[in-house]
Amino acid sequence: MTHVFVYGTLKKGQPNNYRMFDLSNGKAEFLASAHTTQKYPLVIAGKYNIPFLLNLPGQGHQVQGEIYKVDDQMLDFLDDFESCPEMYQRTLVKLEVEEWVGEEKLVSGGITEAFVYSTKTYQPEWLSLPCYVNYDSYGDHGLEYEIRESRERRS
Repeated sequence: MTHVFVYGTLKKGQPNNYRMFDLSNGKAEFLASAHTTQKYPLVIAGKYNIPFLLNLPGQGHQVQGEIYKVDDQMLDFLDDFESCPEMYQRTLVKLEVEEWVGEEKLVSGGITEAFVYSTKTYQPEWLSLPCYVNYDSYGDHGLEYEIRESRERRS
C-alpha cells in the first residue's frame, strides 16, 4: 500500500473524488487531512481549469490536501489518470498532518511523507497566475474544472 497526497479534483467534495472509491480503479482509504511542509505554487491553468502543483519548492504556499492509502491497482489508475510521467510526475513530499482518521495512527502535527502528482512541465505564464492554499473547483475564483466526460462529448 502506498500513501498519496491529493490537493485538487480528487479531494472530498471535488469533481473527481468518486474515482478514489470506484473499486474498478482499485482500493483507496482516506487517512488524513494535511498540508505540505514546504511552499509550492498551486495554480489553476489551461482551458479545462486544471489544478497544477508546480514542482517549485519554496514558492507559493503550503498546500492543503488529503492523504490516501492506495493499492497498486489504484496507484496504476492514478498514474494513468494524472498522465504520469508526461503531464505530472509522481514525487515524494513531506506533509504535516492536520487530522488523522486512518487506522495507522499519526498524531496531528506529525510529519509524514506521501507521493504527490506535481509538474515540472508547465507554460512560463503559469508562474504569474494566482497561487492557492486550498483548491476548490467551485471557489470564488470562477474557474470551475471541466470534467473529462464533458470534454469528450464536445470533441
